Amino acid sequence: MALTGLDIFKLLPKTNCKKCGMPTCLAFAMALAQKRAKLDDCPDVSQEAKDKLAAAAAPPMQKVVFGTGDAQVQIGQETVLFRHEEKFHSPTVLGASVSDKLAGDELLDRIKAVNALQFERVGMKIGARAVALVNDSGSAETFAKAAATVKGNSELAMILVTQSTEAMAAAAAQVKDGMPLLANATLETADEMAKIAKANGCPLVASAESIEDLADLSEKIKAAGVENIVLELKSSGLNEKLFDHSRVRALGLRKVFRPLGYPIISFVTEGDADAQAASAISLICKYSGVVIVDMVEPYAFLAMLTAVMNVFTDPQKPVQVEPKVYSIGEPDENSPVMFTTNFSLTYYTVESDVEASRIPSYIIVVDTEGTSVLTAYSGDKLNEKTVADAMAKFGIENMVKHRKLIIPGYVAVMSGKLEEATNWEVMVGPRECSMLPKYLQEVWN
Repeated sequence: MALTGLDIFKLLPKTNCKKCGMPTCLAFAMALAQKRAKLDDCPDVSQEAKDKLAAAAAPPMQKVVFGTGDAQVQIGQETVLFRHEEKFHSPTVLGASVSDKLAGDELLDRIKAVNALQFERVGMKIGARAVALVNDSGSAETFAKAAATVKGNSELAMILVTQSTEAMAAAAAQVKDGMPLLANATLETADEMAKIAKANGCPLVASAESIEDLADLSEKIKAAGVENIVLELKSSGLNEKLFDHSRVRALGLRKVFRPLGYPIISFVTEGDADAQAASAISLICKYSGVVIVDMVEPYAFLAMLTAVMNVFTDPQKPVQVEPKVYSIGEPDENSPVMFTTNFSLTYYTVESDVEASRIPSYIIVVDTEGTSVLTAYSGDKLNEKTVADAMAKFGIENMVKHRKLIIPGYVAVMSGKLEEATNWEVMVGPRECSMLPKYLQEVWN
């Protein structure tokens, strides 16, 4: 739990020497509590005090990374239960499983199918970020061989899933330079799994059926020298798992209960693609840092990825596109000109509907700090001046010989003032973006 100014004051020298730049040690302690000063500013503080303050200041949830290079992923380091309290920091890592029972072309095809789960949505590239190799064969040799094949044919971060310490040791030794996540250790295998994780420099999953056992297990693994731990709760059903995940999150963050201050992993293996996607989306919301499914259907995976985008978008910082003039198709001097805001969802909706019209066009994106058309207009971030300034800044008058501007139907009230500010003829477009193709084909032409 965060220390108060008085708690910090008790750890300071109390000499009021002013070397820190503050008039008293109490003033310095209050500044530290408010994060307006650094402990290093006090030259006389003891090492013991430094250690205590560092422990208290540590994030309530451990950051864990696995994978290397561009494939490296980060989970954990969350600070709040609900996004509106601040924001979520580490988007859920989604991945799919590969069985080591597969061999030859079947194994390669499955790996390729997982690799191919990549998409682009509202200008952002999203996709699978992990591949989980499962030791279904029960053979250590087969598992290790399959791990080497996965590593050689996938750039995604790897998760090794086995209950066998022998199989884990063999596979981890094969791919340790890729820093895989080892899943998983139980109370019975904790000591041996921790040795393997420590020897290969890999994070380790602690797996138990109850929160109490999970706390004991994480402490046991930490005592064995493994700091990077991921938690798995083997609850009996989805409802119980969601409830338990919420309890773990609350205990870890609100109570700063260190044995549960780690990210969570979930494996979804039951049901068809639709059922797995539905369960996975629930687990993304409550509070899985990694979700592994046992399917590779693109449509279902895209739904999961969209949920991650929605949950982990910073509510205080909307996703934006760069304000400029965008060319749709190959427009010329006779092509229509329209504007919209730089809120990503708004822009890409307009873009797709303009593309559907098959009429090459120019879209002026006005900087409204990432807000939609109506929101920007009501907040006075979209008005005749901001539109006129954008048109002048981007030189749209040099791109077309006509002087006609199509505006969103919802801000038709801007027409008169916008014509005065730009000396362009304003054409009021449809209210609904889906009507743009028909409008461009019938009204513009």
